[in-house]
Amino acid sequence: MLKDPNATKGAFPLAIDGLPAERRRWAVAAIFTALAMASLDTAIANIALPAIAADLHVSPADVVWVVNVYQIALVATLLPLGALGEIVGHERIYLGGLLLFTLASLGCALAWSLPSLLTARALQGLGASGIMSVNSALIRYVYPSRILGRGFGHNALVVATAFTLGPTVASGILAMGPWPWLFAVNIPFGLVAIAIGLKTLPHPPRAVHAFDFPGAMLAASCLGLFILGIGSAAHKAWPGLVSMELIAAILLGWLLIRRHADHPAPMLPIDLFRRPVFALSAATSVCAFAVQGLAFVSLPFYFEDILMRTQVETGFFMTPWPLVVAIMAPIGGRLSDRYPAGILGGIGLVLLGLGMVLLATLPVNPGIANIVWRMVICGFGFGFFQTPNIKTLMSSAPPHRSGGASGIVATARLTGQTIGAALAALCFGLAGRDGATLALALGAGFAAVGSVMSFLRLAVSPPRGG
Repeated sequence: MLKDPNATKGAFPLAIDGLPAERRRWAVAAIFTALAMASLDTAIANIALPAIAADLHVSPADVVWVVNVYQIALVATLLPLGALGEIVGHERIYLGGLLLFTLASLGCALAWSLPSLLTARALQGLGASGIMSVNSALIRYVYPSRILGRGFGHNALVVATAFTLGPTVASGILAMGPWPWLFAVNIPFGLVAIAIGLKTLPHPPRAVHAFDFPGAMLAASCLGLFILGIGSAAHKAWPGLVSMELIAAILLGWLLIRRHADHPAPMLPIDLFRRPVFALSAATSVCAFAVQGLAFVSLPFYFEDILMRTQVETGFFMTPWPLVVAIMAPIGGRLSDRYPAGILGGIGLVLLGLGMVLLATLPVNPGIANIVWRMVICGFGFGFFQTPNIKTLMSSAPPHRSGGASGIVATARLTGQTIGAALAALCFGLAGRDGATLALALGAGFAAVGSVMSFLRLAVSPPRGG
């Protein structure tokens, strides 16, 4: 066992560097199956909303909560579950989350009313949080350090592929059966992944400090109210309500920071944000995913309302971005094992910003190729950034804080996407028909800020031993 030079009170020694090759392949199969399920479920639920609304006899405004309640439960519990994983074991949180996700999928499939479906979806979001909160931490222990970038590249490939295939998979299932099958299909895959994971997942050493349940409630309430407030603003709720939700989130966050001022592993990982590389990597991630949120909300409107394309054409035009990200993810992972993430991420976000500018300045009647090559540039830039950034986020944290770092990886991604989607809605509210163009320009601005933050990582040295 090697001692971590950055270890503090409540920490544990560093585990063996990765799993043996045969066991690693099976562990990766279990991890990526669960991750694909959680990522697919985020995408396919949107496709099913009209069918769910018609079958349960509810309004479109009410059925949107099928997506919202999942997202709130997911984001609110990422940091608490990541912190709990450091204490009870990352593999236990992962398998427990996967089991809950699988059982909740059965609950969604059997739901007889909107309240029953929302309850099952909230539990499903909690299960997905168990999977995503410690996903990156497990990858760190599954792959040896010499190919860790490759591991994170494969991880990003799974997520990008799931988002790429999500609408197609959902449409195919709905063509063969009713909407409950969208959730029922998770059950056999979940059971197989659990069986494999029980035998192959690593068992990282655990921290010795106690879990802070009041702190977990503060963290969950803070993040939940923050996401709820952003969503309320996007849906043009009463400004007083939006202000109360966001102010309450800030107040709870402040109380959490005060409570954990001297904690060896704070739930809101202020100790990690004191590391310049970690803080800059997290900020870069929020900026990049805000670009993605702005683009993925505004582009369908841009293609259909401005360029007068059909829904089928719009689906085709949206595919190159995640498809190229899926191709670039493992390439970026291999490059991150050789070159600094500051350079790779900075170049990637410059390309992403360029792609957003090119999309915002499309000619009046562009041809198919004219649209596709611009989307390819966006996907290339995003894919070039993503894997090196995740590797740097995880590697800049000491091993005994892998759970907290893994929680931040997922929280930064979902927070950035939520902020981007809310800002896109605001752009439409301010500029009407031209809102999509404004959102794309704003996305280019976020990409520029993110690229500067990425390059700044070259000016700071990573912490010794972590």
